[in-house]
Order: sequence, then structure tokens, then C-alpha cells
Amino acid sequence: MVQGLLALLPISLTLYFLIWLVTTIENSLTPLIPENLYFPGLGLVFGLIILVLVGLAVNAYVVRVVIRWSGKIFERIPIIKTIYGAIQDAVNIVNSGKQQKMQSVVSVKITDSIHLIGFVTSHEGAQELFSNEQKLGVYIPLSYQIGGYTLYIDKDQLTPLDIDVETAMRIALTGGSVSSSKTNDNNFSKSK
Repeated sequence: MVQGLLALLPISLTLYFLIWLVTTIENSLTPLIPENLYFPGLGLVFGLIILVLVGLAVNAYVVRVVIRWSGKIFERIPIIKTIYGAIQDAVNIVNSGKQQKMQSVVSVKITDSIHLIGFVTSHEGAQELFSNEQKLGVYIPLSYQIGGYTLYIDKDQLTPLDIDVETAMRIALTGGSVSSSKTNDNNFSKSK
């Protein structure tokens, strides 16, 4: 029974979230559509069109200024700044994961026999803090938690890993208990 639950839980929760998201978008945008034009699913189509238009508008200078200005206002309101900051950080992690190359995932050498998975966050921040040293900012996530440490580490203690950011984050956050099929296939072929 427990194995069946564990097998179905990720699929069930994902489907539930998708259904909830589609239903929420449909229900919130349906009142904006005239009744004589409405058919089921039009709210979702309308929502997708709005997202595309917003995505195009973000490239305009005026819209970027308005978004930046509204972000600064949210960052000044006591409780809202915590919520806004957490969401903004999550969006930045996703964006940086898409934009950075595979070399942004590194192995951090602690001792000869201990290594941690880390993510290079920025070259510029480390240069500002440690102008005379060859350091990089590396984010070390904590397993099973949303959090971690940003460490400034000498470049010679880092080894780039041939793994994408999403897979490395999944391995780090699950304590190594879940890995990609590519990693499992490589380990299986090496053991033969």
C-alpha cells in the first residue's frame, strides 16, 4: 500500500496542480469575456495570449522601468518584501539555470575524499569582495530544505561537472536519493 501511494503521489499531485492552475485561470478570466463569445477553454486561451503580450511588452523600456519601480515598492513594505523576495529569488534561480552553461555546476573540494555539489552564482560579486583573489561565488544548497550557503571559494578548489543545473539541484535537494537516468546509466555502465 505504501509503495503504491509513493508511486502515485508525484503523478497525482502534479495532475492536481495542473488542473487547479487551469481551473483558476479559466475561472478568473471568464468574467472578462462576453457570454455570447464564451466557450469552455476560452479563458485559458485568453490567459495564454495575455502572457505572450506581457512577455513581448517586457522588452519595452517603459515597461521594464515600471516593473523595476513596482519591485522597489514591494521591497520596502515589511511583510510583503519577504514574500516578494522569496518569489523573486526562485524566479532568478530558474532564469539563471536556463542561462548558464553546464560549467555553472561544480564540485567543491572540501578534503580529498569529500566533495559537495555547488552552483556558481556570479563572477562579479566575488571580484567586488575579493579583488586580489581568484574566488567565485558558489551556492551550496541544503538537502531537503529551501536554503543553503553562498561561499566564496578559490577557483582551484572547484571542478566543473558535466551535468545540467536542474539534475544537479534535484540530486542536491534530495540528499542524493534521486538522480537522473543519465547519471544512473553512466554509473551502471561503469560498474560493468
